[in-house]
Amino acid sequence: MPASPRRATLATVAASAGVSIATVSKVLNGRGDVSPVTRSLVESLLEQHDYVAPPQRRRDDAVVPATIEVELDADLNPYSTEIVQGAVRAGAEVDAAIVVSIRTSDDRGAAWARGLATAGRRAVIAITSDLTAGQLAALSRARLPLVVIDPLNLPQTRGVTSVGSTNFAGGLAATQHLLALGHRRIAYLGGPATAACNQARLHGYRAAMEAAGAPVPPGHVREGHFQYQEGVTGGAALFGLPEPPTAVFTGCDDIALGVLEAARARGLRVPEDLSIVGFDDTQVARMASPPLTTVRQPLREMGGVAVRTALRLAAGERVDSHHVELATELVVRGSTAPPEGSTGQGSTGQG
Repeated sequence: MPASPRRATLATVAASAGVSIATVSKVLNGRGDVSPVTRSLVESLLEQHDYVAPPQRRRDDAVVPATIEVELDADLNPYSTEIVQGAVRAGAEVDAAIVVSIRTSDDRGAAWARGLATAGRRAVIAITSDLTAGQLAALSRARLPLVVIDPLNLPQTRGVTSVGSTNFAGGLAATQHLLALGHRRIAYLGGPATAACNQARLHGYRAAMEAAGAPVPPGHVREGHFQYQEGVTGGAALFGLPEPPTAVFTGCDDIALGVLEAARARGLRVPEDLSIVGFDDTQVARMASPPLTTVRQPLREMGGVAVRTALRLAAGERVDSHHVELATELVVRGSTAPPEGSTGQGSTGQG
């Protein structure tokens, strides 16, 4: 069996650059007292040698507890907060530290992955992030395992580990619930078209509509962002159609709250004039008026599974599957009812 290649050291990089080990260390630590030319040369050689800092140790030579970087592309919202809370709890159970950061794609440049490794991170968990093939390659060079949760756009790269939920089944159950209540004109307001989770929810919606023989007119499917404002603008557009929907299934609870606001502005009563179903079952779903019928994702469990999986990968262990799906469940509350003049059969279907 061939021997594993030796890990590059600071001395290796320093010798290649013709500078001192101290200078290389300054570049790694972001010190300002290094000339731009030298800094550029050292950074290039660090990447060329695939330099990764060794695990940090305490003064008593005990290994520092594993640290996992949890990254988001945007500010914390009810959805990501639930996942982070699950990750933090799982980290505490196994004595691992969880560091949460917010980085846009522009913040993930050439030195990003190497900087994470130098800071002692053992793995990265990305929540609803937009990742490029180059960024995936940078993490691989830095020997940092990656676990993604509901990525917005994941390149076709084999072996990327992900955690999600049964999104198709959730979309199917939500739409079947509305159909069982007697609705036929059901719209879908979702997130980015490139997001796998959004595609699966939309496919579940379409499958239920097709099985029931319910048409999906032009304009009844809109995709954008998983944000409240998407529901406000999308809802207003739906209500302005010649034949507006009597029910709306949304890709997340935030969008559903936006639809609630658009309905209020239009003078529509929920659920008497309009039924609304969300997705996620965050705290805002329970606090809405009326409380929101929604598809529950086990968000905290997803965060915990991501942490445990990341630690296994960091330890060099193999995982049984590169994609884990946790079960969704339809939770029926006050935002859905039969359309006026109809007597639905009711449903508490589960995904």
